[in-house]
Amino acid sequence: MRALSASEIIGAWERGIGRHPVDQALVLLSAACPSLAPEQLAAFTIGHRDACLLRLREAIFGPGASSTARCPHCSEALEFTVRTTDLVADPPDRGVRYELVEGGLALKFRLPDSTDLRAIVACPNVVAARRLLRDRCVLEVSRDGTENASDALSEQETAQLASLVAQCDPLADITLDLTCAVCGQGWRVAFDIASFLWHEINALAKRLLGEVHTLARFYGWSETDILALSPARRNYYLEQAS
Repeated sequence: MRALSASEIIGAWERGIGRHPVDQALVLLSAACPSLAPEQLAAFTIGHRDACLLRLREAIFGPGASSTARCPHCSEALEFTVRTTDLVADPPDRGVRYELVEGGLALKFRLPDSTDLRAIVACPNVVAARRLLRDRCVLEVSRDGTENASDALSEQETAQLASLVAQCDPLADITLDLTCAVCGQGWRVAFDIASFLWHEINALAKRLLGEVHTLARFYGWSETDILALSPARRNYYLEQAS
């Protein structure tokens, strides 16, 4: 996974502004993987997608990612740093079909991808989203040798399927273990690399455009010429212009 140039970062940011986070993640991947068609990127499992985003984040910003969380017990703000290299694991192979056999139940399923996340955006609640995700990802269901529809699965069986999906694609739901330095409370917090990286890209793109504005006004250079400068040279000219 290669780092994006300054102009590529701004271009991806511009294409992703105002779009759903699922689409923003794909915009970033598309910029970093220009040889792959959008539908190919959308077919990545969520864990595969997030593994790519973690590598992209490391290529642009480095391995250390700093964030904050609030203790659920005493409300103390906690700053923490996570290394993306500690999170990346080998994602499951694309196109693999999985099986769940329990008693008389046998089903085949695939792992969710970005097209599935897009589909559940309009669901009115979590229960409806979980059922739609189940119906999209379950490929075959049989009970005691008789073919069934996916909506014949009980809530307990659906929950069992969700647990198995999480085991098969662990990067799809990254959680971190935190401990409050004040009260000692421990808890787990989700780390959504897609939204985290977009937030960083949003800030970086605005900063780069600010630098373009300053240097264009001071030197009369074009945006293309300014963004083509290395960060070191651009910073030097900014110092001279201040």
